[in-house]
Amino acid sequence: MPEIIIVEGLTNQEFFERHAAPGRIGLTGGPELINRLISRAQRHLNDAHDWSRWSHAFLFQGRRHDGHHWVIESDLDIKTKHIRLGVQENRMTKYHDDASNASVAVLDFGLTPEQEQQVLSAALELVSAGTRYSLREIAGTIWAMRHPKWQPRENLLAREKAFYCSAFVRHVFGKAGIDLVSGIAEKNTAPEHIATTLVPHTRWIMTRGEAPASRVRGLTRRVKAKLKNRG
Repeated sequence: MPEIIIVEGLTNQEFFERHAAPGRIGLTGGPELINRLISRAQRHLNDAHDWSRWSHAFLFQGRRHDGHHWVIESDLDIKTKHIRLGVQENRMTKYHDDASNASVAVLDFGLTPEQEQQVLSAALELVSAGTRYSLREIAGTIWAMRHPKWQPRENLLAREKAFYCSAFVRHVFGKAGIDLVSGIAEKNTAPEHIATTLVPHTRWIMTRGEAPASRVRGLTRRVKAKLKNRG
């Protein structure tokens, strides 16, 4: 069973500096619109229909000669006159902002040196191959989350040489013989599946503010109260 350790009082930079290491998994979530939409879509994965705290998953690569920790991830990186959609390498500083990444986690599966090599090699191979980010596979995963009987089946909108974030993480761990999520098709894997994996590991979590669903329920109550007062 997982060992879950709740961390408080650190900045994201301090949190990752303490717990990031090659072959470990990172999770983030925050208040930005795209993150909220992904969190909301995962509400079908639990009976209470609570939103997930997690909207993105990635792999820690380790510290390089520039002194920075680097991550490998499948993401949409859109900057002025420069767009990257797919598996890519980035500095960990991308997730240091405490406001936009209000929830952060690191998962350590205690990989052997051989397993660590297999996971990182598989990830770098996808970087080299120019593996794309698949928005349409996300749509297929959302469909599967809403209709549980489809979750074990192949993603209806699967495409070759493409992964979104959590499917990418699950895929590279599979190359080391570790299936993070039992009974769910690889390309139907959501960040919440990674966050709740039952594969033995140590999980450090740091969150700020209320859970997303709690904020929504509170907002709903406030709106209803205002409408009632107007009547």
